[in-house]
Amino acid sequence: MATLDILGINKSFGAVKVLHDVTIQMADGEFLVLVGPSGCGKSTLMNIIAGLEEPTGGALHLDKQDITRLAPADRNISMVFQSYALYPNMSVAKNIEFPLAMRKVPKAQRAERVRSVAALLQIEHLLDRKPRALSGGQRQRVAIGRALAREPKLYLFDEPLSNLDAQLRLDMRTELKKLHQRLRATIVYVTHDQIEAMTLASRIAVMKGGVIQQLGTPYEVYNKPANTFVAGFMGSPRMNLVKATAARADAGWQLILRGADGRSETIDVPHATVDLSGYIGQEVLMGLRAEAICLARDPNGQSPLRRLVRARVVVIEPTGSDTLALLQIGGHEFTARLEPDVQLHVGMETDVYLDLSKLVCFDAKSEARIGA
Repeated sequence: MATLDILGINKSFGAVKVLHDVTIQMADGEFLVLVGPSGCGKSTLMNIIAGLEEPTGGALHLDKQDITRLAPADRNISMVFQSYALYPNMSVAKNIEFPLAMRKVPKAQRAERVRSVAALLQIEHLLDRKPRALSGGQRQRVAIGRALAREPKLYLFDEPLSNLDAQLRLDMRTELKKLHQRLRATIVYVTHDQIEAMTLASRIAVMKGGVIQQLGTPYEVYNKPANTFVAGFMGSPRMNLVKATAARADAGWQLILRGADGRSETIDVPHATVDLSGYIGQEVLMGLRAEAICLARDPNGQSPLRRLVRARVVVIEPTGSDTLALLQIGGHEFTARLEPDVQLHVGMETDVYLDLSKLVCFDAKSEARIGA
């Protein structure tokens, strides 16, 4: 496989700048996921790596070789498209073999490579079929097989699962994960689905407006988001972000929540959790994931980094594996992820624990994480 260095890539279409000094250095065998909302620049960056677009500025190095101005065919890169892009008049075997034939690989070697890839993807029984006789998941496997057959230095996946139904998408996500573990291939993967990003990536580049908001492991972008955009975009449900006023306390700090309804709640925060010394008397944004809130009757709930507060149930959403509850605490709404058989009803009041070991706070003006 190979390393990939994306060095200060810029891209403008006329007066509109869509990529701003994007720099990412990928290790050999890394699975990098570019994630963000529509229009954030992730597909443009993918097309520049593939050679389908030219950058306005910056450089690309594949295994230390400058490929910035090379034609797509000369980059030793394979790309799997959202639309599969299979040849309808060719069999599955011919579709997989096609890029090898274009490079004049000997026929016996081509046949062996097709058999090997088909076995890896478990599509040996489909080799004689035409694409129209395949399901969506089978077509996607063929598209992946065609990319694998070339044995390139780098694989690019452009939203390859977006056309599949929910269950098939889940199955294919697992297959891609296993495939990467077997091949240790270097992969750049584009998606707008943050669950795909979290489950597949070695590292995630979260993009907005052509700028990388955060580049880190799934753990880092989920638990230590660089700003409120990353906090809100990564995770389902999104992180609870609530305005609070910072104050001093004997053993640390306090976050004071005041709601429009006149309700308030004061939460004692230990020194070790977050440093609010520069924000005393100022408004900050308190960030807490849904799983950091549990009912007070949970035997594992009480600990030095948990705080007991009173909550009123606003909405209950059973999902099967768990229950999402919208709770009002100190006049603000928090989403909590609770056990599936929880016995709650709308309007009731209950005690809950907030796990402050999961607390992150953000500057209310810059929206950057405090202590980042």
